[in-house]
Amino acid sequence: MESERVTYERDGHVATITYDRPEKLNAIDGAMREGLNEAFDRFRADDEAWVGIVTGAGRAFCVGADAGGEGNPAGEFPGSFWERPTVNSFESGWEIFKPVVAAVNGHCLGYGLTLVTWCDLVIASDRATFGFPEVRLGIPTIVGALRLPQRIGWQPAMELLLTGERVDAERAREMGLVSRVVPHDDLMSEARALADRLLAGAPLAQRAIKEMARRADDLPQTEAIRFGETMRRVAGATEDAAEGTAAAREKREPRWQGR
Repeated sequence: MESERVTYERDGHVATITYDRPEKLNAIDGAMREGLNEAFDRFRADDEAWVGIVTGAGRAFCVGADAGGEGNPAGEFPGSFWERPTVNSFESGWEIFKPVVAAVNGHCLGYGLTLVTWCDLVIASDRATFGFPEVRLGIPTIVGALRLPQRIGWQPAMELLLTGERVDAERAREMGLVSRVVPHDDLMSEARALADRLLAGAPLAQRAIKEMARRADDLPQTEAIRFGETMRRVAGATEDAAEGTAAAREKREPRWQGR
């Protein structure tokens, strides 16, 4: 898939979604929002796409919203004044339980960082920077404020959210926002190597695990266990579960089919 602002490419079972507006540091305008939503919707629906990588073209991952661009960077429905929230994109709350790796190649601010907080694993170039500058514009960060404390803990989250300052890749790693910092030229090969490692796991089991991990905090413990055991029974009845058992018995690598 090629849009005006976003590319979607699948190699085997790995899909790569790229912010592709380098002349504007991948700032999100209305056209890019449309392209991003199309790309993530395709990734969610593509049964052959088991793992996703998200990255940016040029020297930025994404610097947030393009306030002067055409269209609304929040999408066709930017939320009502009060009652109806904006849940119309991956970073704002779309549920996608396939594993997603963020390969952060440069500046990662605002919307860009919000998306990173929804990715499962984050690898950063040694040139990357991270920040939520909204507070310095008099605007509160909302979805980022919901996710970041859960991701990295209260004090480092507040440092980013309330100061609006940027941190470099090494500081982001210390905060727990990034798992690894790698030389810039090695970023995509490292991200692909990580995606290939993820392909060793059964894709439907991975999706059940991720959904369980996401929902657990919203459920009392007994209900969480009940939900998880139901997920385990469903996943345990798949062809992949039978293949995994057979492969272990025959001492060979499993051949996953995603069904």
